[in-house]
Amino acid sequence: MTVSIALFTADLRTHDNPVLRGALDAADQVVPLFVLDDGVRAAGFVTPNRAAFLAGCLADLDRSLRACGGRLVLRSGDVVREVCRVAEETGAGQVHVAGDVSAYAQRREERLRAALSPRALHVHEDALAVVPPGAVTPAGKHHFGVFTPYFRRWREAGGRRPLEAPEKILVPSVRSGPLPEAAGLAHGRPSPELPEGGESEARRRVTAWLAGPVDRYVETHDDLAGDATSRLSPYLHFGCLSPAELAHRAARRGGAGAEAFVRQVAWRDFHRQMLADRPAAGHDDYRARGDRWRRDDDAVAAWHAGLTGYPLVDAAMRQLAAQGWMHNRGRLITASFLAKTLYVDWRAGARHFLDLLVDGDVANNQLNWQWVAGTGASTRPNTVLNPLVQAKRFDARGDYVRRWVPELGEVGGPAVHRPWLLPADVRRRLGYPGPIVDLAEAQERFRAGREGARP
Repeated sequence: MTVSIALFTADLRTHDNPVLRGALDAADQVVPLFVLDDGVRAAGFVTPNRAAFLAGCLADLDRSLRACGGRLVLRSGDVVREVCRVAEETGAGQVHVAGDVSAYAQRREERLRAALSPRALHVHEDALAVVPPGAVTPAGKHHFGVFTPYFRRWREAGGRRPLEAPEKILVPSVRSGPLPEAAGLAHGRPSPELPEGGESEARRRVTAWLAGPVDRYVETHDDLAGDATSRLSPYLHFGCLSPAELAHRAARRGGAGAEAFVRQVAWRDFHRQMLADRPAAGHDDYRARGDRWRRDDDAVAAWHAGLTGYPLVDAAMRQLAAQGWMHNRGRLITASFLAKTLYVDWRAGARHFLDLLVDGDVANNQLNWQWVAGTGASTRPNTVLNPLVQAKRFDARGDYVRRWVPELGEVGGPAVHRPWLLPADVRRRLGYPGPIVDLAEAQERFRAGREGARP
């Protein structure tokens, strides 16, 4: 009997999984393996929110594998050492893994390739993207730095057809650790309103999303109070959901809403191809502006806590703390407030987001932060999002703020966005802080800082 290993990483699913399918096609028996990797823990990526979600994902994956005769094999420790041990124990001749783009994932692949020789390592570049990094490139360059031309080529390239989930899996006799509990993976309490992890929940949500809500996506995707986005990003991050299958199903649905939604899936691939070619962009400026960032620990602490005195910023930060997720419009507003209004290094904000976001993805998180900060792929790097203007456009009635900032729950209408204009006795009774920064002064400070940094 021949044996292969399907090493699960960020592809925790049975449907449309090229890694699992490749391993099944290559051998009589397959070891569906997940390693609780010491390297990922040491890098600080196993936070309470993602640990809780991961535990649900692994339990659901094990149930799906058992439904077709298999099971998930769990190991803990150094991922390369554990893969080699499983290969020795089972006589596996091949290891299949998804291609990934972070600096850590690229080092992991190099180490696996060196350690497994002469066993074959098969890297499936199409497991985590619709269009894999490097599949489309501009003339004379390794990646696109502007989204619009990338998106044109991305649409022309198209994506592969989704793969069916396997009907039967034979797993050889091999030792496995127990499925983890969230508390055993990370210290600290997760956010109280986390979504349920796993492929089963992901597929339920996709079906519900594509059954109707996606049709209104163009009109509703920026409505903060309406909360009318798909909320599929955590499932994409953990690979409970295939981006290729998602794009394929949305394209089949058709219509302006589905087309706009598919464009957002393309943004995910865009950031992946940038990070694949420039892995240092996970921590260094993609396009350095010479910024002389301020350090203001008190302001950053107020931003963390949702106590900046700007209700829309605070509402979004409190949603993040409660749900391990934030509406995309809220991400743009809060990131602009930190990096441009407070003029604090974007890395401080990106780290806080990674600490709390269930969908905390190095490519999307870091490069979206850089896009807002003006050090990334934005063609308008000096644009500052005024939270009061944003409130008027995207939370005109104040419903989103009242949901997340209960101190302001009794303030009627759009006045909720300018509570400092209320009578002093009312402000004292509400107990909500005044603004920590003057917006006009902050904009001038940012403009002067950027201009002063130019050669």
